[in-house]
Amino acid sequence: MESSTKKSSLSRNLDCTFYRPADEFFQSNSGVSLTYDDVSLATLYSEIVPREANLETLIAPGLPLHLPVVSSDMDTVTESRMAIALALNGGLGLIHYNMPAKQQLSEVSRVKNHVHGLIREPIKVHPDQRIGDVLALIEEKKFSFSTFPVVDAEDRLLGLLPGHCVRPRFAPRGVSEAMMPRAGVLTIREDELGADPIARADRFFTEHIGIHKLLVVDKEDRLRGLFTLSDIERITQERSLQTKPARDEKFRLVCGAAVMAPRDSEGQIDKEGLIAHVGALVDRGLDIAAVSTAHGHSRGVGESVRAIRAAFPKLPLIAGNVTSAAGVQFLAECGATTIKVGQGPGSICTTRVVAGVGIPQLTALYVCSQAAAECGVAILADGGITKSGDVVKALTLADAVMCGSLLAGCPEAPGQIMEINGKFYKQYRGMGSHAAMKAGSAARYGHAKELSQKSAAEGVEALKEVSASADTVLGQLAGGLQSGMGYLGAGNLAALRANARYTRITPAGLRESAPHDIIEVKTGG
Repeated sequence: MESSTKKSSLSRNLDCTFYRPADEFFQSNSGVSLTYDDVSLATLYSEIVPREANLETLIAPGLPLHLPVVSSDMDTVTESRMAIALALNGGLGLIHYNMPAKQQLSEVSRVKNHVHGLIREPIKVHPDQRIGDVLALIEEKKFSFSTFPVVDAEDRLLGLLPGHCVRPRFAPRGVSEAMMPRAGVLTIREDELGADPIARADRFFTEHIGIHKLLVVDKEDRLRGLFTLSDIERITQERSLQTKPARDEKFRLVCGAAVMAPRDSEGQIDKEGLIAHVGALVDRGLDIAAVSTAHGHSRGVGESVRAIRAAFPKLPLIAGNVTSAAGVQFLAECGATTIKVGQGPGSICTTRVVAGVGIPQLTALYVCSQAAAECGVAILADGGITKSGDVVKALTLADAVMCGSLLAGCPEAPGQIMEINGKFYKQYRGMGSHAAMKAGSAARYGHAKELSQKSAAEGVEALKEVSASADTVLGQLAGGLQSGMGYLGAGNLAALRANARYTRITPAGLRESAPHDIIEVKTGG
């Protein structure tokens, strides 16, 4: 017994000597800044099956994610298609701002209206319209449906225009001729939905075979919304999924957007213009706004964050980028709820070689996480993620990771696909590249809108080979993260942070970490 106790004590002492928790490790390496490939994590006794590891995180107060991944607010990474894919996989998409304000509003609307429960403002038609008018509306708005409620000028329900009547052959006919009369339309009163509208709608569709739409009316028979069978089936199925889509309290997909404060002719921040745009985004259902520049610890970012916080006290707000404890404290005091950490680690970012600044990402995350804990804000690790193992290491310190390069080749990313020598590529560029700055991001790097010859680019333009879908890439990241959590005996992300033990590795150790001394054979499938 005594011998066993001595062996156990020796094992613990050896492990504690060579594999250290975050505070001990980073303080003992305070003379050097480290990034993901400089360290490895030590394994621990585990009873955790990887697939059972809980990936939920709180990126901001009242905004949980089921997958701790955010797509980068870059103009070659995130618009509505990518944001939808992220939310359906439990993450969050940040729609970039290198577009007209109206277009960004439209992109947010596409995400928020993608699949949800009660459609509060359904598209409707009037009895005096013609079928041709409805066909033109469908073409203009690119609707994927052709069945519409018919209402009068006061929104009272008159009937339902069925999709099989919305055909070019009937274009000259009136809606009033083709619609199903009110008496034949099944509805439910708004005050009958109860505490769980989704469950009530699900029960209705179960009881009425062949009905695909449920119209909701008030006491005066005015249209107040509708449920669709496809949406309800999607939502009910999600409850049994391991990774659930990220939704708001109205069952809409979550969505974020980056914003940039416009400036007047004298270079002063146009706070009124900024607030007006953020207000319009909030009206569309925006869940979180992001004020992101290369140097977040600056007056302009501080003023923008303060202005947004004053106008929208409860709006979750990302701000960055910083790599210092002072930067975290500054943005937290300005009103940010989530701090973006990273200066120069991105694959197409050249800030460190152009400006000579920036901190390797893992050390930056440690320093910033200490300040974040004191300030009560979340940390978003932005840049340098090249593989799922990097996600595991980042989340030992951060609350979520931001990915750009890993998602830029997905079909859901913006941009045209081009073929070169039989291979397919998509454009990928840093927001500090000349092309991106000319498109609108110059202020992000402290340059005037009209670039001069003295404006130094802090990013490059590149091609990214077309990859698998965002679903596949995110699934691989989630699987790798859960595997890492299993090795550390961590059932959730809080346990991952608590259990993490680090060790430095050499270039030879890094080479040893990947496949080596083989001829790799690619197989189909």
